[in-house]
Amino acid sequence: MGWLDQLAEHVEELRRAGQLQQNGRSAQALPILDAVLAASSDPPTRAYALIQRFGALINLGRVAELSAAMAAAAEAVREAPDPYLKGQMHAFAALGAHLQSNLDRGITHLVQAARALAAVPERDAETAWGWHDLAMAYSYLGFHGQALTAIEQAREVGASAGLVPEIFAAPGIRLRNAVGLDHQGDTDGCLRVLRDIDAELSRYIATDQLRPGSRTVYGYALARRAALGEPTSADAAPWLIGGGDSVRTRDLRHLGSVCLTIADGKPERALSMLEAVPVSAQVLGAPEAARLRSICYATAGDHAAAHAADRYAFRLAAQRIDQLRDGYLDGVAARLDAQETHRDPTRYGDETLVDPLTGLPNRRQLERYVDTLLARGERAAVGICDIVGFTAVNARHGRHCGDLVLQRIAGVLHRTMRRGDFVARFAGDEFVLVLPGAGPSQAAEVARRIGTAANAENWQALVPGSPIGLAAGWSEVGRNGRGLSAALAAAAASRKPT
Repeated sequence: MGWLDQLAEHVEELRRAGQLQQNGRSAQALPILDAVLAASSDPPTRAYALIQRFGALINLGRVAELSAAMAAAAEAVREAPDPYLKGQMHAFAALGAHLQSNLDRGITHLVQAARALAAVPERDAETAWGWHDLAMAYSYLGFHGQALTAIEQAREVGASAGLVPEIFAAPGIRLRNAVGLDHQGDTDGCLRVLRDIDAELSRYIATDQLRPGSRTVYGYALARRAALGEPTSADAAPWLIGGGDSVRTRDLRHLGSVCLTIADGKPERALSMLEAVPVSAQVLGAPEAARLRSICYATAGDHAAAHAADRYAFRLAAQRIDQLRDGYLDGVAARLDAQETHRDPTRYGDETLVDPLTGLPNRRQLERYVDTLLARGERAAVGICDIVGFTAVNARHGRHCGDLVLQRIAGVLHRTMRRGDFVARFAGDEFVLVLPGAGPSQAAEVARRIGTAANAENWQALVPGSPIGLAAGWSEVGRNGRGLSAALAAAAASRKPT
């Protein structure tokens, strides 16, 4: 039994709306979903319908309506908690954040979606489509490796539900990967991927398993090869017709026509077409229009202009390199881990006691924690830990990368502390560790583990050329009446690299 079959109301209407969306007809799905919402008071039914409605608005590019739709879907999921609904909602929320150019929020939703879908016990068609939508979100935000992993998960879950793997071909993932390679100067790599997409199209035509929404993706892959001067086994033009009503389809259709105009030897006309109709930077990335201009100029023989356009495309691509995003993804995951751990209000207090960047308790919460510990007559080892090389990171890479380093270190500390220990962000790049009941030997062991974990991180990928390490010093509270301030001063005076 699939997830939809478990709903109490309007199963057939919701299934029909879902089928329309899969076929690229979101405008027709919207009134069906609105009718279900008007007629139903069942929380799971409403949650499912609101999430699907949110997805339809994303497909149609109705950006002004996304915030309200997201809020409604999130509230419905809180009323009908379910890992599948949560995963689907966060996958769409990541896409919505991408359309709103909010990378930080989009990545947070990616992490939350992946965790929720991984917790779904059912292996049904709806869960498979949830993984498919997460793969799309990964791809649009530029995480091509994670997108391929998620689409493989969709195929595996779908196979358990009797769905053929061809349904989850997801050529858009590889298309975005291909043009991304071209944006970074690897045109040969781009063509290799485009050839694979072309070969796949031939197989799917033979098996009649092609999804309507994929038509323009295959058409653009063919057209892009033609613009680069390579013959294709099929004519791109017919594949650029139809394909649904999404923003992606509209933009691919237009850019595909530009590519075919270049291939026809009319670069000036192609340039005019690029200037006449603006396209969304969210479909194939901001560098794509610049790269097509470069191809136009090169075809026209203006190599200086082509070089300048290429440099601009490369600069745009470099701003969103996957290595930095992978580091950012890890940082957000660590922050969410810390927030989940410290969300218990009876132990850690309200949001005013949490550092918003790392999700760790802040200085105020640290002071409350130690005061409570001392009031019980307990002792604890107290460590102060700071980041070696942090000032250089901010100077060389900027505060944004400095924030990523802080988030990564917070994750390291969170993972390596013993159960029952306490870690807080104290100030700047300083963290304070409290080990209840511990003495010097236990503190030394914790320091060793922290140092090993920090050194094992791939700092070169996150902040190239800026080595990162930790320095820590230790003292005690509760011994001979020593309070927190005195203990921190003593710990700071004894700091050394871990």
